[in-house]
Amino acid sequence: MTAPTTAAVSTAAVPVLPDALSDEEIGRGLVRGDERCLAVAHRRWARLVHTLAARALGDPREAEDVTQQVFLAAWRGRAGYHPERGPVPAWLVGITRRKIADALTARTRRLDLVAAAGAALTPFPETREGPEHVLDRLVVTRELARLPRVQRDVLTLAFFGDLTQVQIADRTGMPLGTVKSHARRGLQRMRRSLDAA
Repeated sequence: MTAPTTAAVSTAAVPVLPDALSDEEIGRGLVRGDERCLAVAHRRWARLVHTLAARALGDPREAEDVTQQVFLAAWRGRAGYHPERGPVPAWLVGITRRKIADALTARTRRLDLVAAAGAALTPFPETREGPEHVLDRLVVTRELARLPRVQRDVLTLAFFGDLTQVQIADRTGMPLGTVKSHARRGLQRMRRSLDAA
């Protein structure tokens, strides 16, 4: 009597042969919102997605992030899957390509920001930096952080964003005269603070 109850409980908790589902059944299940089909799709194609991402990105950790994003996007966008357009793996590969492109764009953006920050903080790029230059950069960065937010934002856009005062006014919506005042006051405040140090 206990054996049938145990069998009934275990079959209700675990889907019957989920890995035996066809690609079409998985696709239909995903569209219906069946989480078990997502689990089967992940078991079946996560390695493919991860391999594509790792080859394109060259970073296994970033590839893991992309793999997770792909299956999350597949789940969220499951209503957009149409079996007549192609099989589930092809759909996942398409999502993977987009997520890889997003990761590469984000990486490029991060590298551009780092390069811009480094260029803005280096007073004379043609000379080698000695310890005193590194210290100067740290002091300037610290003093910039101490400025009131508006002055800091204006100077950051000017030096790190390489924007003119007119462009800063356009971007922030501040009048040009206000941008000029904030820039002047911020530089004067930094100068006083650095002279006192």
